[in-house]
Amino acid sequence: MSSTAIDTVKKRMRFVLLLSVLLLVIILARLVWVQGINATSVANAAQENRERTETIAPTRGSIEDRNGTTLAVSVDRYDLVIDQRQQDENIRRAKRDGSNGHELVSWDQAIDELAKALDQDRDELAKKVRPQGDATPKGYVVLAKSVTPEVRNEVNEIGIPRLSSLLRSERQYPQGVIAGPLLGFVKNSDDQTSVVGAEGLELSQEDHLAGTAGSRKYEISADGVRIPVTEVEENPAVNGQDVLLTIDSDINYVAQRAAEKKRDEFNAEWVSVVAMEVKTGKILAIGDSAELDPNDPGATDPEFRHSTSITRAFEPGSTGKAAIFAAAIDQGVVKATDVLTVPNKKTFTKETINDSLRHPTYDMTVAGVFARSYNTGTVMVGNKMSKQTRYDYMRAFGLGTPIQVGLNGASAGQLAKPENWDRRQQYTTMFGQGYSQTVLHTASIFQTLANGGVRLSPSLIEGYRNDDGSVTKIPDPEQKRVVKETTAKEMLKLMESVVDYGTGYKEAIPGYRVGGKTGTGQAAGAKGYDGYTYSFAGVAPLEDPQYVVVATMYRPKGDWKAFTVADTFTDVMSHTLNTFNVPPSTTDSEAYDVFAGKEQKKSW
Repeated sequence: MSSTAIDTVKKRMRFVLLLSVLLLVIILARLVWVQGINATSVANAAQENRERTETIAPTRGSIEDRNGTTLAVSVDRYDLVIDQRQQDENIRRAKRDGSNGHELVSWDQAIDELAKALDQDRDELAKKVRPQGDATPKGYVVLAKSVTPEVRNEVNEIGIPRLSSLLRSERQYPQGVIAGPLLGFVKNSDDQTSVVGAEGLELSQEDHLAGTAGSRKYEISADGVRIPVTEVEENPAVNGQDVLLTIDSDINYVAQRAAEKKRDEFNAEWVSVVAMEVKTGKILAIGDSAELDPNDPGATDPEFRHSTSITRAFEPGSTGKAAIFAAAIDQGVVKATDVLTVPNKKTFTKETINDSLRHPTYDMTVAGVFARSYNTGTVMVGNKMSKQTRYDYMRAFGLGTPIQVGLNGASAGQLAKPENWDRRQQYTTMFGQGYSQTVLHTASIFQTLANGGVRLSPSLIEGYRNDDGSVTKIPDPEQKRVVKETTAKEMLKLMESVVDYGTGYKEAIPGYRVGGKTGTGQAAGAKGYDGYTYSFAGVAPLEDPQYVVVATMYRPKGDWKAFTVADTFTDVMSHTLNTFNVPPSTTDSEAYDVFAGKEQKKSW
């Protein structure tokens, strides 16, 4: 070999050596950086690549009635998914006969067992479990959705590798349509892993029902499988509170059926029934004629996916006279036995007021005007007070303010200030027109009169049960004296006159002293008044008032002379009295005479 060739070889060897040394220096420098200077950050990065964090969903709280009957509950359900990649030829699993040790089974046998457990077609399921032909294995295939824990446990015992279960919370309503508009319903969360409130109590009580999610952190191997021996860091979820209601689901069922029956009888737009405890203000039932099954809310018109008793305001008609007569007696401007000459028609400052049915001119007691529900006589009573005084009493009874019972969408109704009343409205507001209120407002007025003149804010929620079983009670309802106790007692006598001698004679319940007030109001439409609202608000037993029941029918159709909610009231009140074992009345009626002169009849 020539010297020139030897020199060339030497140069190449020196270059290779120099390059090798340079690479070695780079590697050493990197090792120093990784293991020394930047060891912590590199280790952290590696740790982060191995770590996975999953959310632990809390259990949504239940909703129960006053007796502990479950109205809404969340149950655990699972979606079953499989990773088709890296599947071995056979399956090694624990022996299923209960003996110790393991066994090998074929995929065919495992799929047979899986199809039986899931009650699915075997051939279709096989396509999901293992890739077919030249198909590329998939990392995520859903085998079944929303299976019970029992099915999930049975599937796990089959031992199929890379088959996992994803927990899902599913909302169920065991009582079906009972109190459906109150309960509302849920919808899927944005990430589809849980449910959130969409309407009713499910929505308004979301902060109590939802709970707080937890988390679980663990390490995985390069193929995505959890490393079993590594430490698990867990922040447990806080389950939601159970919402405890004041309603009795049995009474609510009766109220709903009574409302539906009345709606169907007269093809009404809606019928609503409210039952309430007099001495606590607690709501026992809100029965809406429009059924809502929270398990299938889409089957109900969106307009009726909430309670009409709370969201629909209307002109009450003559049930509104109760507030005016109570105010007049409370102010001392009239007594129940005062005598008025009551014509069928009378003009007040150029405004003519008529009674709905023609009648002769009567000499009637104030109690008789209330019992027979004459508008002319009512205006004569109301005119003894200023507009401001009447307005103040109406406000004190709760009109013009939404009644908050823990539900969204409560209507305040409409009650203009007296300085804004027009010439006719100053009179119509005395007999239930020119303003509006909900069925719950009506129930609250009669609860006040039956409770010695003390108004209790109506309540629907009793309290909240925590995850540890303790119960957080809601504060006692706000109390407000509206009229004197003597006034309230007088009003009970007037209400008894309505049932004994007046328009409410059909609302009598054998064995019990019952009082109340009928009401017929015009229903306002797009082109003026084009329908009617029929109501009865009643109290029983009058010697010691316990319960208020209000039945309201909106826009019935047919023969108006036949329209009545009497049987709706008596059915619900009778059932309520029987449910709580209220004994029949043993005292005599205290109803006032209707007419001033003996020559005039007490009945019609």
